[in-house]
Amino acid sequence: MNILILGSGGREHSLAWAVKQNPKCDRLIVAPGNAGIAQIAECADINILDGGAVATFAEENAISFVIVGPEAPLAAGVADRLRTAGILVFGPSKAAAQLEASKSFTKAICDAAGAPTAAYAHFTDGDAARAYIRAQGAPIVVKADGLAAGKGVIVAMTEDEALAAIDDMFDGSFGEAGAEVVIEEFMEGEEASFFVLCDGKTILPVGTAQDHKRAFDGDTGPNTGGMGAYSPAPVMTDVVTQKALDEIIQPTMDEMAKRGTPFQGVLFVGLMIKDGQPRLVEYNVRFGDPECQCLMMRLGGQILDLLEACAQERLSEVAVNWADDHALSVVMAAKGYPGSYEKGTVIKGLETLPEDSFNMVFHAGTAEKDGKITAIGGRVLNITARGATLAEAHKNAYAMAQSIDWDKGFYRSDIGWRAL
Repeated sequence: MNILILGSGGREHSLAWAVKQNPKCDRLIVAPGNAGIAQIAECADINILDGGAVATFAEENAISFVIVGPEAPLAAGVADRLRTAGILVFGPSKAAAQLEASKSFTKAICDAAGAPTAAYAHFTDGDAARAYIRAQGAPIVVKADGLAAGKGVIVAMTEDEALAAIDDMFDGSFGEAGAEVVIEEFMEGEEASFFVLCDGKTILPVGTAQDHKRAFDGDTGPNTGGMGAYSPAPVMTDVVTQKALDEIIQPTMDEMAKRGTPFQGVLFVGLMIKDGQPRLVEYNVRFGDPECQCLMMRLGGQILDLLEACAQERLSEVAVNWADDHALSVVMAAKGYPGSYEKGTVIKGLETLPEDSFNMVFHAGTAEKDGKITAIGGRVLNITARGATLAEAHKNAYAMAQSIDWDKGFYRSDIGWRAL
């Protein structure tokens, strides 16, 4: 098969790395890719938000399967355009991608499906939103309604913090994503990420993980797109997993089908678990980043068969084979992230690190310049390792992190602390 993966982050590097291990993969192209991806696949410079351009490229390169990595092309309807062209694609339609692209849409679906989630209110007016916050008090959660690259959520522990978040959103800090806001009750408990494939009819769980959103050790500092993750998540017991499937995911999928917009792709189910009861925090319509890196280390080449079966509506015919092990990923970010940071700094020491099915450095915000790997993004590297235990995976990942020579980068030293 000739396969095209859309995206340029650590998630896409790990997907490419896993897909490449499957003997079905003849030629692999990633658009636009990054410096790490370029070492294992061809990279192509196409506009991945333009469905017509992607379809034309796929036809010209005899692509038999397209895997859409990030949320933005899905929200832009790229998967619809490929399906219209008769090209097999993994990823939901634009209508189904609203489960991530619109928080208020998801809340309405949950209401209709009876899925347990936080109480909420939806606002298009700043004054009304501020009045609601003053009436409710803190802690409270303020979310930009649209896509904000994982940064449009403020968990406000004080009323002033919540009011400042409203000011930011309506002042345009999050662009169009913040033109509408959803304000939710603060949920206590332990967070987990649950990943399921859905082909419109069948649901197939493919793994659990926990990520670390805050920038610094001890879960302090600003919220980020994710500073590390580990898989599996101990809080996702068999009982909690079954409850999430029965009470949240299946009713949501049924409601989507009932509305004529069946969901086909991967559903990232963000959960808050308290006293054994899961409640929905959010849905994403793509693999999480950095959770995907842990999942791909543990799944390997079989992921291609699973994604293909999902795209062909054959999920009922396949099963997931899990190794009884653990994976942990540490994000190395540019100093200053998630605020402003320097670009173009050189990273050394990567060539000496192991690259095998137990140890990988997945690239996110990197480029190659004059034969050197340079940092061009906020989250730059995902140092990922597997082990028989989480402690072993932790030890291996941090041994690699300490070998990387990049004084303009930083990472948390406590990824996995909850489980460890």
